[in-house]
Amino acid sequence: MASLSLRIDLDPEGRIGPGKIELLEKIASLGSISAAGRAMGMSYRRAWDLVEETNQIFGQPVASPQVGGKNGGGAMLTPLGLALVARFRAIERAVSDAARDHIAALQREVAVDQGRDAPLPRQPKVKAKA
Repeated sequence: MASLSLRIDLDPEGRIGPGKIELLEKIASLGSISAAGRAMGMSYRRAWDLVEETNQIFGQPVASPQVGGKNGGGAMLTPLGLALVARFRAIERAVSDAARDHIAALQREVAVDQGRDAPLPRQPKVKAKA
């Protein structure tokens, strides 16, 4: 089934897409950058680099580390991080809603094209008697 993936290119060089947004959502739900990274199959270093890249894009933190506690520190999203996730998901829903009919039409065309590209079944040869 066809799907739509959204990436927003921000000036001058920033990009926000489903990967960074999923990472922020996992940080919010798991309370840890390292746990969020593990849940997505990436190293703590990669997860931290993506958070730092997002911080740089917006000029302020989207996640903040939490210190101490019995089980060590953790992280939580800042108000900006929460707003970023909410806005991205709202844009994603709006784009998906607007494109739904066109995407379905494209998917139908793929199904039709696949049928055309398949080799035609061989017809049995019939020998006529003379």
